[in-house]
Amino acid sequence: MAGKSDFTVPFIISAGIHVGVIVILAMGVDFSEKPKVVPQASAPAVQAVVVDQKRVNAQVEKLKAEKLAAERKEKARQEELNRKAREARQAREREQARIKKLEQERKQKELETQNAAKAAKAAKLKEQQEKEKAAKAEAQRKKKEAERKAAEEAAAKAEAKRKAEEAAAKKAAEERKRKAEEAARREQERMMQEALAAEQAALSQTRNKQVMSEVQRYTSMIRATIQRHLVVDESMRGKSCRVFIRLAKDGFVTGNEIVSGDPVVCRATKAAINKAGRLPVSPEADVYNKLKEINLTVQPEFN
Repeated sequence: MAGKSDFTVPFIISAGIHVGVIVILAMGVDFSEKPKVVPQASAPAVQAVVVDQKRVNAQVEKLKAEKLAAERKEKARQEELNRKAREARQAREREQARIKKLEQERKQKELETQNAAKAAKAAKLKEQQEKEKAAKAEAQRKKKEAERKAAEEAAAKAEAKRKAEEAAAKKAAEERKRKAEEAARREQERMMQEALAAEQAALSQTRNKQVMSEVQRYTSMIRATIQRHLVVDESMRGKSCRVFIRLAKDGFVTGNEIVSGDPVVCRATKAAINKAGRLPVSPEADVYNKLKEINLTVQPEFN
C-alpha cells in the first residue's frame, strides 16, 4: 500500500505542474526557471519529478517556439495588411487624382466647346454681314452702271443732234455761199467782200456756239465720270466740292487741286478723280483748249 502511495504522489505533482505550466504559458508569463523539487518526496518520487520536468521543459520550449512562430506570423500578417492598406490608399489617391484630372479635362473641353460655339456664331454673323454688304455694293454698282449707260446714251444722242445741226448749218452755209456767189457776180467787188465778211462772221458765231455746246457736253461727261467713281455716304448729302482739274490731250489727269468745299466731299472727289485716271476730252483743239484746265463743282448724288 505504501508503494502505491509513493507513485501516486509524484503523478499528482507532475499533473499539477503540467496544468500550471500550460496556464502560465496561456497567460503569456515567461516561465524560464526550473521548478523546485519538493523536498518531502521520497527518492522514487524525486526521480519521477525529474523525468517529468524534462518533459515539461520540452513542452515549454515547444510552446515558446509555437508562440514565437505565431507572433512572427501575426507580425507578417499585420505587415501584409498594412502593405495592402497602403497600396489601397495609394491606388485610391491615384484614382482620385485621375478623376480630378478627368473632371478638369471635361471642364476644359466644355469651355473650349463653348468658346468654339461663340466663335462659330460670331463667324456666321460676320459672314452674313459681309454677304449683305457685298449685295449692297453689287446693287450700288449696278445702279452706277445703269447711270453710266444712261449718261453715255444721252451723250450719244447729243452727239447725233450736234452732228445733225452741224450738217444742217453746213448745208445752210453752203446755200448762203452759193447765193452770195451769185450775188457777187451781179454786184460790185465791194459788195462781194461785205457778203464774204458777213458770211465769215456768221460762221465764226456758229462755231463759237458749237464750241460752247461741246464744252458743256464734255463738262457733263467729266462730271458724270467723277460721279461714277465717287463713294458717297449720308454725311455728304447737300454738300459739294469745287476742284481744279488739268487734263492732257488724251484725257489723262495731270493734276487736280481742291479749290473749296466740304472736306469729306473733297477727299472723296480727289479719290474719284485719281481712280478714274482719264476723263473725257474732245479731239477738237478749240474745244480741248477750253477744257484742259477747268474748275468743276462736284455734288454727291443720292437716290
